Amino acid sequence: MTQDLPRDWWKSAVVYQIYPRSFADSDGDGVGDLRGIIGRLDHLADLGVDVVWLSPVYRSPQDDNGYDISDYQDVDPVFGTLADLDELIAAAHQRGLRVVMDLVVNHTSDEHDWFLESRSSTDSPRRDWYHWAPPRPGHVGGQPGAEPSNWGSFFSGSAWEWDEASGEYYLHLFSRKQPDLNWENPQVRQAVHAMMRWWLDRGVDGFRMDVINLIDKPEGYPDGPVPQDGLWGDAFSMVATRPKVHEHLQEMHREVFADHPHAFLTVGEMPGVTVDQARLFTDPARREVDMVFQFEHVDLDAGPGGKFDVAPLSMPRLRENLMAWQTGLADVGWNSLYWDNHDQPRVVSRFGDDDAVWRSRSARTLATVLHLMRGTPYVYQGEEIGMTNVGFTSPEQFRDIESVNYLREQTATGRTVEEVLPGLSAKSRDNARTPVQWTAGTHAGFTTGEPWIAVADNHTEINVESQVGVEGSVLEHYRDLIRLRHTETAVAHGDVEPLATDHPDLWAYARRHEGTELLVLAAFTREEVVLPPELVQGWADAEVLVPTSPEAARSVLADGTLPGWESVVLRRMR
Repeated sequence: MTQDLPRDWWKSAVVYQIYPRSFADSDGDGVGDLRGIIGRLDHLADLGVDVVWLSPVYRSPQDDNGYDISDYQDVDPVFGTLADLDELIAAAHQRGLRVVMDLVVNHTSDEHDWFLESRSSTDSPRRDWYHWAPPRPGHVGGQPGAEPSNWGSFFSGSAWEWDEASGEYYLHLFSRKQPDLNWENPQVRQAVHAMMRWWLDRGVDGFRMDVINLIDKPEGYPDGPVPQDGLWGDAFSMVATRPKVHEHLQEMHREVFADHPHAFLTVGEMPGVTVDQARLFTDPARREVDMVFQFEHVDLDAGPGGKFDVAPLSMPRLRENLMAWQTGLADVGWNSLYWDNHDQPRVVSRFGDDDAVWRSRSARTLATVLHLMRGTPYVYQGEEIGMTNVGFTSPEQFRDIESVNYLREQTATGRTVEEVLPGLSAKSRDNARTPVQWTAGTHAGFTTGEPWIAVADNHTEINVESQVGVEGSVLEHYRDLIRLRHTETAVAHGDVEPLATDHPDLWAYARRHEGTELLVLAAFTREEVVLPPELVQGWADAEVLVPTSPEAARSVLADGTLPGWESVVLRRMR
């Protein structure tokens, strides 16, 4: 691909995330693969996206669906071969698509050669490549309370795993099969940098960096605060966004990206990051990352019991949060814009309205609101057709390690399955991992075999085939929004002004750039919204862009109202 692009080319780009296991299966084994992706690249090119982000396809025991990597420079046989990946990269480049890989370097698999050597002996040259610690003084290793600290794993249980052979514990913030790398060791950093350069030289166009703000661990592993009714201390508060993360990312830029000819993209997944911290990470002058994934808006519906304690969320609170990120990064830095990804439930069911009458309209309106903001939009597979949550009704339906462990832990404390299921059904990551619904046929056209996780029942109504070329479909609306970002510079580069911020059901904001002004109006309710007169004053002769329906456009301009779950973008020159 040509490299004569401006360094910030990604400001007018749209990224499409593929979760390979669930995208398209070419060989009938029920698991998506690289050749399946190659066979569907034209769908992405026709959609108009610029970048394809692949969730991990590296060799892995698949304890956490590939986020436990045993070889960073090989492809897992479940997905294909390294030659298949080379072909995928070349085929994507031929269509003008860039390819971003997932970089998972907070941890490896416990089956990675680095960890096997580290575990082999306390005298191993790679012992210090991971976090090893003896039992607490006065305690016997392997017994409850002997862990080096009280940190809990994000996937339930202790974050420390006892290793009988070497007489020490190793740290794993996630699964016990995902030991954390020790970034204080310069040899670890050098090995990671070499691996990244190897992928860039192979044609990869950048990296999405998994939980990259957790790589700096505090010396001595001090105990974390124990939440009310909690079983373990809060490890997250002890490890998130510590000072040396900035040093490590700046070093990574110098060693990997500074002199590389690629027009690359770097995005850091950073749970818990604040606006002020994001300004530092994404300030171009600091040379750390181009943008970050922040989690504030997707944590708003978590109750005091955590993620699976689902709390009601009002649109004004969601609007206030995302608009704070818009204004907070207005002069320095850059936003990643997303509703869905492999870790989040489907947005139509979460923040929209998945009733059959309102599903398509709310999907299109959610897309309008997100894609007209300042930042780089990310489309997660199936989002472009309005895929919904599954509606899990039994424990046997879950596949994700986080959900399975949570169910086991909660029932062990005395809660019933019936008490736990509603939260899991609403927020399980499995909602995002059911196969892409290509057709109304058997298994939604995903596979000719038995899919690794069940296809959603509504694939007969929601699928790609039924929406291609259909005016008013979710798919065609996404295509229009992506085209607008490419052709209207105010979308990518304009200022943002939140409007009508006291309205309970209306999401409104303006975009302005070099004499062009856009007005974005979206109703987040089934009821008709009466627009504040001052909001639409002077817009009667404006050009209508990407309305969710012709009726919505007429209603706004003629009556000053917006039908339920509809949206309109207006443009005028100043």
